[in-house]
Formats: sequence, C-alpha cells, structure tokens
Amino acid sequence: MAPKNVHGLTLDQLGEAIVGGRFAPGASIPPEPQLCESFSVSRTVIREAVKSLVAKGLLVTGPKVGTRVLPSDQWNWFDPDVVAWQSKAGLTRDFLRDLQELRRVIEPAAVRMAAQRATTQDVAVIEFAYAGMQDAIEHGGDYVRHDLAFHQGLLQAAHNRMVMQMSKVLGALLRTAFEISTSGLHGPASSLPAHRAVLDAVIARDPARAERASLLLIDSAADDIERVLGSRRKLPSLALPAQRLAPPRKARSIG
Repeated sequence: MAPKNVHGLTLDQLGEAIVGGRFAPGASIPPEPQLCESFSVSRTVIREAVKSLVAKGLLVTGPKVGTRVLPSDQWNWFDPDVVAWQSKAGLTRDFLRDLQELRRVIEPAAVRMAAQRATTQDVAVIEFAYAGMQDAIEHGGDYVRHDLAFHQGLLQAAHNRMVMQMSKVLGALLRTAFEISTSGLHGPASSLPAHRAVLDAVIARDPARAERASLLLIDSAADDIERVLGSRRKLPSLALPAQRLAPPRKARSIG
C-alpha cells in the first residue's frame, strides 16, 4: 500500500479523533487556525479534510452551526475509512454484532453468485488462499491473512460491484472473527473442512450447496464471537498485526 499524502494523513488523524470520541456528537471541532497548529498543516489541507469528513457523514457545516460532529448513526458505515477508524479506536460489541448480521445477509448470497460466475482465475485465487490457510495450520504462519483472502476472494468472485465494495467494509469483521477463532486451541483446524466445503461447492458450480456451506461457516464463527462478547475478554485490536499460528508441536518418540 502506497504511503498517504499530507491530506490523507490529516484526514486519518481527524477522523480517528472524531470516531475515538475526542470530539463528542453535537460538539464543534476546533477552528481552522487551531487545527492547522495541531496537525502542522495549511488551511487548505484542513479544509479538504473537513470536506471529506462531511462527505463521509461525520461532520456538518453551516454559517450558523459552524462545523459540528454528527451522531454515529449518521456516519457512512459503508465507507472503508470510517470502518478503519472505528477498528483503530476499538471495536465495540454493538458495532461487531451489526457487522456480523450484515455478513450473514451478504456473504451467503455472494457465495451463491460466485458459484454461478466465478472464473478460472477467481477459483485459483481462492484455492491459493485455502492452501495458505492449510500450510499455516500444518507448519505455523499467518493464517488470518490467508483466511481473509479466502473470503474476500469469494466476494470478488460474485462479480457484483456493490458486493465487491462491501468486501472492504466486511474486512474489519472478518479479521476480528478470524483472530477470535485462531485463539482457540483447535479453531483453525476445525474450521478448515467447512472452508473446503464452500470452495468445493463453488468449483462444482452448485449455488444452493455453496450458500448452505457458507451459512454453516458463518454461523460457526458467529458462535465464537458471541462467546467472546458474552465474556469480559478483550476484543482483538486491528491496529496490531494479526496473530500468527505457532508450528504444531512434534510428538515425542518413545523408546
């Protein structure tokens, strides 16, 4: 990923401050001169960042109201930047449940479309991701990255522009779900057959079987998430690199 320019960095800093609660809903953000000093940028950069935040639904501007923070239910939650800022600030339980429900609505339908529309190249991408998951289980490594690539490959294979855009939003949930599942002793290994069932159904071009297999996989992940949400366990932080699987221990020889 290419490094962000001054505008992108300022937008991220101001967006994270709003989503993180530094500026409460209904409150005015500091005036331009103060923001220029805080972020060490020009007025032009601040104005462009504010325009972007207005477009994302975080701010409202007006001659009588100034520039104020809008309530979170008015933010554009389909904007990847907003989701990324929330992930960095900390995934709340309500936010995670909303994403999980969205995933259950979108992903099985997308997998059904993938079984009808996937190209040879699409299938190769998904198979490569599956092989990476299997290798991480057998030898240790970055299971989460390959698991994310597997699911996003399925969404891309639906060849629906709206679904492909939504895959960026679902990425935060998928990353969290995978981190939770990998924390279990046998979580990744036990879910691998369910992933294989989805892939096999897509290869067989069986939409109904692919949709059912996807639902089983999602519901299993949902159970893991609900167990964590029902406990006081801290949710994974997406600001940190994904947890890697340790190589399996070799059985000791006897004799």
